[in-house]
Order: sequence, then C-alpha cells, then structure tokens
Amino acid sequence: MSAERRVHRRQFAIAVAALCLAVPTLIAARPAAGTAATPTAATPTDAATSAAGPAVDNGLARTPPMGFNNWNSTHCRAEFNEDMVKGIADAFVSLGLKNAGYTYVNVDDCWALPNRDANGNLVPDPVRFPHGIKAVADYVHAKGLKFGLYSSAGTKTCDTQGFPGGLGHEQQDANLWADWGVDYLKYDNCNNTGADAKQRYKAMGDALKATGRPILYSICEWGENRPWNWAAQYGNSWRTTGDISDSWSSMIGIAHQNQSLAPYAGPGGWNDPDMLEVGNGGMTDTEYRTHFSLWAQMAAPLLIGTDLRSVSSASLDILKNSDVIGIDQDPLGRQGAVVSSSGGLVVMSKPLADGGRSVTLTNENGTARTVSTTAEAVGLGGATSYSLKDLWSRQESTTTGAISASVPAHGTVMYRVTPGTPLLPPTGIHQLSDLPWTSAANGWGPVERDRSNGEQGAEDGRTLTINGTTYAKGLGTHAPGDITYHLGGKCKSLRVDVGVDDESTAGGSVAFRIYRDATKVADSGVRTANDPPVRLTADLTGGTTLRLVVTDGGDGIDYDHADWADARLACGDGPTAGAHALSDLSWASATNGWGPVEPDRSNGEKAAGDGHTLTINGTTYAKGLGTHAASDVTYYLGGTCSRLTVNVGVDDEAGGTNGSVVFRLYRDDTLVADSGRMTGADAAKSLSADLTGGIELRLAATDSGDGLNYDHADWATPQLTCA
Repeated sequence: MSAERRVHRRQFAIAVAALCLAVPTLIAARPAAGTAATPTAATPTDAATSAAGPAVDNGLARTPPMGFNNWNSTHCRAEFNEDMVKGIADAFVSLGLKNAGYTYVNVDDCWALPNRDANGNLVPDPVRFPHGIKAVADYVHAKGLKFGLYSSAGTKTCDTQGFPGGLGHEQQDANLWADWGVDYLKYDNCNNTGADAKQRYKAMGDALKATGRPILYSICEWGENRPWNWAAQYGNSWRTTGDISDSWSSMIGIAHQNQSLAPYAGPGGWNDPDMLEVGNGGMTDTEYRTHFSLWAQMAAPLLIGTDLRSVSSASLDILKNSDVIGIDQDPLGRQGAVVSSSGGLVVMSKPLADGGRSVTLTNENGTARTVSTTAEAVGLGGATSYSLKDLWSRQESTTTGAISASVPAHGTVMYRVTPGTPLLPPTGIHQLSDLPWTSAANGWGPVERDRSNGEQGAEDGRTLTINGTTYAKGLGTHAPGDITYHLGGKCKSLRVDVGVDDESTAGGSVAFRIYRDATKVADSGVRTANDPPVRLTADLTGGTTLRLVVTDGGDGIDYDHADWADARLACGDGPTAGAHALSDLSWASATNGWGPVEPDRSNGEKAAGDGHTLTINGTTYAKGLGTHAASDVTYYLGGTCSRLTVNVGVDDEAGGTNGSVVFRLYRDDTLVADSGRMTGADAAKSLSADLTGGIELRLAATDSGDGLNYDHADWATPQLTCA
C-alpha cells in the first residue's frame, strides 16, 4: 500500500531525474550500480557488504526471502481469510514450492478489527480468522513453513477502513506477534503523522529484537526517505518504490527505479521492488518471465502475489524455475547491475559465488530485437572460453566472449555465464590496466582502464589524477568495487599508487585493500579527496588470485571515485641462475633519445644496427648496450638476481670531448649506483649495484645539463649475476 509520494532527486555532477509510472522515480544517492564483484564464498566480506552499512544483526535473510503475500491477488476483499491462508500453505507443499525454496506465508492488511481491545491489543477479525492468528500460524508452521503478518508505522494501516497501526504500540504489538508465532513483519508507511521515518522504523525494529523471537523485518517505506541509506541498521529489506500493479508499464518502471540501487543490497538486507505479479493475468507469459528474471537478477525478495490454489501451469513453471531461483538465492548476495541500456535494450550482470555471472538481456521494445554484450562488459575476462546456460530454455553453449540473443518483445534471455580455465599472466612487469581481469565490480558505471571512473558510461572518465598528480596508466573505480585477477601462483608483487580522483570535487572517502587469495596484504586506510596518493606494495608470492577492493571510508559512497594508479604487477621468474651478459637478454622496455637502443654496438644514428664497436676513451668492448640520453632500459629480474657490474662512459663516436651524461642504476625505485657527470674525455667508470630481491633493473642515462647533443651513452660489459 502506498500514500502520497514525494519526488526525490540526486545530484552528482548533473541532476538526474526520471519518471516511471504515475509514481515519481525514487533516485538513489550517488552512485548508481555498475558491475558487481565475484569473490568466491570463502573470500573476505568487504565486497559483499552493502553500501548502506552492516545489515541488522538478527541472522535472518542471508539470501532474499521467498514466500507469498495475499495483497496483489485479494486486497481486502472477502476471499482473504483463514481458509485462503491455509490453502496457500497446502499449495506450497503440494505444488513443490516449498522444495523450490519458498518459505513465508504472509498475511497483508485487513486481518484485524478496526479497534484495539480494552488492553490496547490488536484483535484478529473473527469473520476472516475465526480461530485467530495464532491458530493460522500454527497451521503454517506444521507444514514446515513460516508465517508473516502486516502492520503500519502509523496510527492506522493503509486500507481506507482504517485498521490500527503500530505507532506508539511498538513493543506491545511485537510481543503479541511473537506470542502468536509470527516470523515475518511487513511494516507499511501510512498515516504516519509526519513523524521521523528512521525513528518510527527503528522503534519497531528494537521492539522486534526485544521479543527474543527471530522475526524478519520488512520495511515498507516506499523509498520516501531513501531507506537504502539507513534501513539496513534496522530491517532485512526495504521497499525502494511505490506499489506494483499487474501491467508491463508498472513492472518495468519499478525495475528501472530499483536497478540503480545495487550497491546497497547484501546478505541480511535487500532492496525490495515490491511483490510478484506473476500469474495475476495482466501480463503475458513472456512479460512474466521478464518480471521474474529481473527480480531474481536484482536479488529481490520473491513473494508470490497470485492465488496458488488456481495458478496456471505456465505461471507455476515460471515461479518454480530452479535455475532462476538459484540466481536470486546465490550465497554471494550481490544485486545485479545495469551494464548497458540503450534504445530499450538493457543488459544486467550479477556476480555469483562460483566466480561466474548471471546476465539478463532484456528487450523493452514492442518488436523482437537482438541484444548483445561481451564477457568483459559483464565483468568477466581472462579465459579462453565461457560456458553459457540459457536459464529458460536450458540450452547450453560456449563462447569466446560474445554474448548475444534474439529477444522477443518485452522478453528477457537469462544466461548463467561460467568462465573456463583462466589464462596465466605473462612473465614480466605489466600494468594491470593492460591485463584481462577475471571479474570486475564497480559502484558506479564500469571499471575504466587508464582513465578515471567518470559517470555511468564506458570510457567517459578523464586522465587519472590524485591530488594534482596525473597518471597515464591505471584503473578508475568507484566504491564499493572489487576487481579480481588470476595469478595461478605465478606472480611476485604488486606496486600501486591509490587515492580519490580529483574529479570528486565534492569530497569522497575510500579505503583501498589488496588481497592475495583470502589474505589481506595491503591496506591504505581511509583516503579522502584532500589526500595525496599513497603507494601500496603487496607480496603476492604463491597466490592464486589478486583482489583489489575499494570500500566507502565511512561517510557514504557519494563521490567515492577510487584510482588504482600505475598498478605494476610482477609475474614469473627472472633470468636463469648464473652470469649473463645483459645484452644477451631481452629487455622489458626501452626508450632512447636518438634511434633505437643497440645491443653490442654504439648508438650510431637513427637506423637500427648502424653503430660500431663500443669504444670508451680508446678502450673497446665486445658486449654492451649503446644508448643516447635521455634513455631508459628495464629488465625483469623477478627477485632472483643479486648484482650487476658494468663499465659506463660516452662513446668515442661522440667525437673528442663532446657529450656529457649521467648513468644511474635502479633496483625497482631505489637508486643503487650513480656515475656522476661523465664526458667524452673521461675513461670508463665501473659501477656495481646490489640487486638482491629486486623485481626490476632500470638503466637510465640522462643529460648532465648542457643539452643532449652527442650524448652517446655506452653500458659496456654489463654482467648480471642471478641465483
């Protein structure tokens, strides 16, 4: 039931507003949903925690509740009575719905008399419930099911007949319901006298807890006061929209309102887009399949709203689809999020506990259309192939990455996508933004490669910038976010700069955490938009997976744009044991101020191979590297090498005393040797550098301050010793 609604708007860079149905759209606080995460069930809980904070600690609704509510099929008509409720409990068992996971048999408004008794207690209507509510609850319990009841956080409930509400009677009512054996309370929002919503719903939550009976608490506040921001402290679900009705326009409009709230749902606390209309006759079976698919994809409560005593076989098949129910009940507990939406073609992705994804391809148009996406777009990657199971047709297929289907008007194709064997990262140091992740989650739009998070569109960010420092490479994300890479035990370490991107002009606070499998190996603490970047290093030795997790810093997820900048992953072993001439090894990267870097010859001119024998002040060398300032040559060591010795100087081809260069050796970011200024008049200088434990060796030749002319820089007889 719903009373007069108010329009709610959100500000994030631009104002966003939409109109769905006759009820104003209820817009989420920044951010809306992006792709969701796929940690396994054994991984840490960071990414599975809702953005609204920890769920109420009553141990209930670890997955979305499933059951029945009579309102959509009966309202307050006379057929709503004790016999109907018992008949529904019977149908749960006889039709196999109990075995399918449906548990709660819930009674909505109009079960009580219009007035309390002399002691202030609620009184069941003796016509509708001649044996009382406790007797009905006992009957339901005897079937191995649970029983739910209804009230309102106001002076009266929502029906125009004016049944008594719970405002001011919270503990009295809660105690009575506990005595009757109530397992579920739907608490509506009518006739609330303008009292503060948080306090009204908190009062009943406290009262339910004080009874000592586990009672699932469903807050039916219609999204009026953005309950996704606060209701998880008190209840197990919260209505995000006005009432649904049995039509395509109502159902799809409500889906649109709820889709943006994915970051706020999680085990113990769920966004509730209202009850199911499947079977009530106002939509086609195709539309009902879309209804059921989207509610499962959004990890919504599945509360049947049709009279199961006369349900059609087609509707029953929809309600009992075990594959779709399995998506709703997936133990990871993540709500699916919109990946793309254009021209009435909507793709949603929901992360699953096994590391796969549920993907819905919805066609909201009036004619059949092809709806397409990719494994990477839905948050998967890093595998050679993916298995697809169509959860309605049960057909199975494989793909290398493309996900596509011809979808009928108002229809939805729903796939379970499971990645095959993940690819191992190549040996060397690599930017994470250049590697395929195995899964990616984001609180607002997609994870962006080499740009900031931006808005909800792909590639709409800008250069990664943390407190004025810009980065060419990295990942732009938004809390809550979770990105997973497959390491296969092959990688050594990760080095990354983290911070809130400067595009968060109105604030933002984020905590960055790095996990090697289930072990946290780096933690930034809370970083705000005012903080400079902080460098994290993580030992990944032996790890199967790498997880990058960003969570809200404690003040809500607005503007939590989180950059993983210059994220350098080191994988594989370095050179084999023994002594190596550096010029015989492959470098990881090389830049040069004039032409290419030349192995075993001088720099020469711009063409490759146009140099001559390396010669420094009359001494020739058979092995080495010919470079030209400014140059930078890196080698991957993998932590296995101990020392480099090398003779450095300006090559004689520079001519007499021409040229001036400084030679420097770096073990990772640490300067381990420096030649000082050298000119063409100087004899070669011997450098020796301790490389123990280093992941990367870097040879840098820079101008000494008088310009780059003639700065031909030789690294002669460079010998690398590895264990």
